[in-house]
Amino acid sequence: RSRLARKSPERGWCKAHGLQSANPTPSPHQRAFLRPHMTDTEDTESGLEKAPRARRVEHKLFNDHFQNYKRHAIPKAQLVIADIPYNLGNNAYASNPAWYEGGDNANGESKLAGTEFFDTDKDFRISEFLHFCSTMLVKEPKETGKSPCMIVFCAFDQQMELIEEAKKHGLNRYINLVFTKNFSAQVLKANMRVVGNCEYGLILYRDKLPKFNNHGRMVFNAMEWPRDTESAKIHPTQKPVTLLQRLIDLFTDPGDVVIDPCCGSGSTVIAAHRSGRSGYGFEIKKNFHKAACEWLELDSRQTCLFASPQRQAPQIQEALIA
Repeated sequence: RSRLARKSPERGWCKAHGLQSANPTPSPHQRAFLRPHMTDTEDTESGLEKAPRARRVEHKLFNDHFQNYKRHAIPKAQLVIADIPYNLGNNAYASNPAWYEGGDNANGESKLAGTEFFDTDKDFRISEFLHFCSTMLVKEPKETGKSPCMIVFCAFDQQMELIEEAKKHGLNRYINLVFTKNFSAQVLKANMRVVGNCEYGLILYRDKLPKFNNHGRMVFNAMEWPRDTESAKIHPTQKPVTLLQRLIDLFTDPGDVVIDPCCGSGSTVIAAHRSGRSGYGFEIKKNFHKAACEWLELDSRQTCLFASPQRQAPQIQEALIA
């Protein structure tokens, strides 16, 4: 019996949604829900086609440093997304209203004045980070249009260091990214100078251009930064889920693996979940990890409750790969 026949994704989906039966073969009603994520060659009961190998789409958050990845036995990724520490030091909240109580300098400085975002920022080692990323990206295939890549959100002045260090780890090419906002955190400087409203990033890859699902449309390296008014604010540098979804959709296919070695709020894994990709994240701070796990659990429940059956099956259960 084929692997798919032994462990059918249909059976797992039924169990997850309370459609259990003494007979493991799904009923016609159940099959109607499952059919949208089966290809024409996946009907094992006809005996006419060989069943493809099934790989489960899963989403996990580890309260651990990414250097300890081996103990977690995660698969290699088509895409690595990371928002690395910007090394702002004790000026993390400079020009931000949060520096003052209630955002008003008349009230005096708040407890955030003169503090860092994280006490781990100064210990972040870019070389070790890039070694992990190059190791955990899948091998560059012979065919074109299938290669992996990584996306790094970074400070403007970190870009050249990242580009040069990446070359030492086989990531020889890059595309710079600029994300434009229609707002700025530098409110306190608004009447004094030009304020910043951009975030910066890099696409790093080996030699062949990475997988690119642009669907015939030109994609600019200057992208709009959407405001996320729906997600709870867990992390001070949390990235919008819709932006992460767009990047994941561009550089991966459903069923591919996405890894975030500095996952913070877990928004990358949330975006992977909503996009039907496997997502794995590492976060060393217990409070952020706990909040991220709670968010992922809530998002999974909401997906089960409100998504249409056509979207539930590929997002929550099995990704079928050749």
